[in-house]
Amino acid sequence: MEEKKKRTVVWFKTLQNQLLSKFISIEEQFSSSIPQIDHKDWKRPGGGGGHSIVIHGKVFEKAGINVSEVYGDMTKTNELFNVTNPSETLNLHIGENKKFWASGISVVAHMCSPLIPAIHMNTRFIHMSDKSWFGGGVDLTPIYENKEDQEFFHNNLRKMCDKYNKQYYEKFKQQCDDYFFLHHRKEPRGIGGIFYDDINSGNWEADFEYTQAVGKFLLDIYPIIIKRNLNKLWTAEEREYQLFKRGRYVEFNLIYDRGTRFGLLTNGNPDAIMMSMPPVVKWK
Repeated sequence: MEEKKKRTVVWFKTLQNQLLSKFISIEEQFSSSIPQIDHKDWKRPGGGGGHSIVIHGKVFEKAGINVSEVYGDMTKTNELFNVTNPSETLNLHIGENKKFWASGISVVAHMCSPLIPAIHMNTRFIHMSDKSWFGGGVDLTPIYENKEDQEFFHNNLRKMCDKYNKQYYEKFKQQCDDYFFLHHRKEPRGIGGIFYDDINSGNWEADFEYTQAVGKFLLDIYPIIIKRNLNKLWTAEEREYQLFKRGRYVEFNLIYDRGTRFGLLTNGNPDAIMMSMPPVVKWK
């Protein structure tokens, strides 16, 4: 298991560096400027830590790429278990002392242009006692409907999933639609994607390869969506509507997001946890 843990951490760090290079190249190509890049290492009380990168530019208003590896004792297992694995494959009990280990990458990009959708991706590997599993997903949140982008995103997502399991796309798409829904607003957050809590097929190598493919999907597909919309002109009214729609994003993350709750419950770094928040938001 230790070797498997090491391999997942190496992959998440590799993907972080690849995404940083890709985002910087887009900034330099289309804005002729070097974005502000903030690096921050953080430590978790109780064990582990991570490295956060936040980019502020003229294309990416704010993009965050966070990699973490945390571990320790978890006594409030009932609450952690509800956050990380609601499929209830773990038979945990209140007050039972369990050791946990988790590593993952989380990526969120909020764009300057209201015509370029925001994107979110995270993948993770969690080990607790004698159980382990992969989780993650990727989803797109446009401000304005763009059928071309939507079809391109979902068609390529299906192709990626089908390489590993023909049932993955439909199953994980439905889970994404169910998860990224603001019940108090009675509306979805974005156009969906895939979301999975608990992949443990019995073939660790295949599960890890699929996790890598989700990260590579973002690396390959999102830049294409950015570039096809980047030169479109937008108005002050469209920008204002973008800020309003971002409020829905914030509401979801603070009320429903399991990753946010997991990070806070395990004494993760608050700044890294809140990295996904857009830089400017408005409510009416």
